[in-house]
Formats: sequence, structure tokens, C-alpha cells
Amino acid sequence: MLQDIEPYLACPHCARPLTLDGRTLRCPDGHSHDLAKQGYVSLLAGDAHTGTGDTADMVAARGDFLAAGHYRPIADALAVAAVAAVAEASDGGDGPGGLVADLGAGTGHYLAHVLDALPGRPGAALDISKYALRRAARAHPRIGAVVCDAWRPLPLLDASAGLVLNVFAPRNGPEIRRVLRPGGTLLLVSPTSRHLRELVDTLGLLSVDEEKQRRIDEKLGPYLTPAGRREVEFTMRLSAEDVRTVVGMGPSAWHTDPDRLAEQLAALPDPVGVTASVTVAAYRR
Repeated sequence: MLQDIEPYLACPHCARPLTLDGRTLRCPDGHSHDLAKQGYVSLLAGDAHTGTGDTADMVAARGDFLAAGHYRPIADALAVAAVAAVAEASDGGDGPGGLVADLGAGTGHYLAHVLDALPGRPGAALDISKYALRRAARAHPRIGAVVCDAWRPLPLLDASAGLVLNVFAPRNGPEIRRVLRPGGTLLLVSPTSRHLRELVDTLGLLSVDEEKQRRIDEKLGPYLTPAGRREVEFTMRLSAEDVRTVVGMGPSAWHTDPDRLAEQLAALPDPVGVTASVTVAAYRR
């Protein structure tokens, strides 16, 4: 619920704290932001737009695929890493505490899984797609859903988050550092070059190059310190409809011709074994 994350929110215009007044967030400078009837609030700056966000069809595809449990090992690994990060921070005294913020949260699937493992912690689902946040607002009773642009100042107060999640999403190093409390952790999930490899060549999907993790480390290096990583790799058994869904929920959806995809799917075995391969990396402020 938005009430759970209200103490951590900042106005996108003046960066001052926001207070919930009925169904409106207000700041001391008089800026106001109304809650949508679907439960999320838009904290985009006035000149920002949501044109780069996931479409309704992409969000529906992602919701179906995740609900089927195909990526459950990824969600489980992320939850384990979150519990470990919080426990390690707590060893240093009071711990960073604060918000769990998911930058590029999509439907809120991964954030909800982490919140189940961290009882009592509030979660902010941050995404530019209002279609995704309609689902995220209902994904968990402790999630508040906020429309924002990952490449602009995030609508969160300085040092408000003890944990930031980033799963297959854009990452803004300076802003992640700003919103993390000292001792707080970023948990970043990114695909390896083996992710969906059986589909990349066959269906012409966008590929991940082998230097991706090195580039991520270089971009985050000025702001955060690496604190461990593990690879999670497993084989999924996907039907033709599952394959259509996994194509439709990711960036390849912008570059795929539906008619050609249907022909390619008809040529695949049903079910087909497909590799899921990601890195779960921790970075600490």
C-alpha cells in the first residue's frame, strides 16, 4: 500500500518529502500528485513521458510467464540474497533498515517474493510503465507502486532504502547510491550470454554479449562496491505458447514480426528445453 512507503517518497519537482492526504500526495511547496484508481501514483517530472515503458501486451505476457513459475529459481535466489544482505548489515549494529526499492519492478513479482522473505519491510515498485504498476500495486500488501523514470532523479529521499533490487532493468548508479543508506545493498539480476540461448539464433532474439557483467561493474564502480555474486542456471521445459510469451515479454518484443514468429514456433519441438542463466550480484554502499 502507498501508506507503507509514504515516509520515503520525495517530490519529483522539488525533492522535498511527500505526505499522503486522502488520495493525494502533497509536498511543502504545494506540488500534488493524485493516486490513480488502480492504486499507483505517478511521480514523473512534468516533461517526462511513459512512451518507453512496457506495453499492456508485454506486461500481460510477463505476468503469465512469471505466474507459471518458469523463473521461480531466480526469484528464490534473489530472496536468499536479500535475506543475507539484511542479516549482514544488521551485524554492524542497527543495520540500514529502510525501504526495499525495486527499480524497474515491472509487475512487482520479484519484489513481492523478497518481501515475503523480509517480514515487515515496506517495498516500493518503481517503473515507467503504468500497465506494469497496475499489477505491482496488487502484488503484495506492503508494496506501493510509483511511476518514475529510472534515468532521472528517483522520487525517493536520500538514504531511504536499505535494499535496492534491479532485475533485468535499467540501472542508474548515481541515483542508486543516493537513495541507499550507508551499508545498504543493491541486488542486481542480469542475464548471462547463455540466457535463452536455444531461442536466440532460432528466433532471432536479441543476444547478450559475454562482456555484459564487466560493463555493469565498470558503470557501477564509481558509486558502489562489489559484494559477491552467484550464477543461477537451469533448464526450462517450454511449450510453444510459453516461448511466444517469453519473446513477447522482453526487449525482443519490439523487434519481432508476429507472423514470422508463428512460423518459427511451428518448427520448434514442443516442449523445448531452454536455458535460463543469470547473475545475481550484490553491490554495497
